[in-house]
Amino acid sequence: MKKLLLPLLGAILLTLTACSATEDSQGRGEQVQNQGTEGLKNISQNPLSGDLQELTTSANEPPKFLDSQSEEIRLVYAAAGQASDILQWIPCYCGCGESAGHRSNLNCFIAETHEDGSIVWDDHGTRCGVCLEIAIESVQLHQDGKTVKEIRETIDTKYKDGYAPPTPTEMPA
Repeated sequence: MKKLLLPLLGAILLTLTACSATEDSQGRGEQVQNQGTEGLKNISQNPLSGDLQELTTSANEPPKFLDSQSEEIRLVYAAAGQASDILQWIPCYCGCGESAGHRSNLNCFIAETHEDGSIVWDDHGTRCGVCLEIAIESVQLHQDGKTVKEIRETIDTKYKDGYAPPTPTEMPA
């Protein structure tokens, strides 16, 4: 399974990189407007950014807001749900620390994990190529045997120039 996941995540990364390079801000705004919240239970909004947030029973139950998204984005969300122990230590460089109050790349996908295992998903990652790329790269590096600290150093080095300031993410031990 892991051998299949790595090439698949690589293909997703290439697709998302190509898509994010050609998207304009108007297109991303339309995506948010077209998503809608009709029929969605357990939905709230991030008061800072307006991002949709949806509660599900576990990381294995994807949020309904992904129903209208591409398979690639759904796969990244599934990977993020399984890699929270990695992504909590990885900063995001899209500006969401300031605009949405995020503390790490994990928050682009998961706003909160409750003690009972239920998850509050965040739809920010559905519109942000930088968030998606960082999550995919982090999971790939972990599958390649890198430690969380090595992954963090790689991401920090790659995104420190030419991107927004990082989220205020603590360093892993």
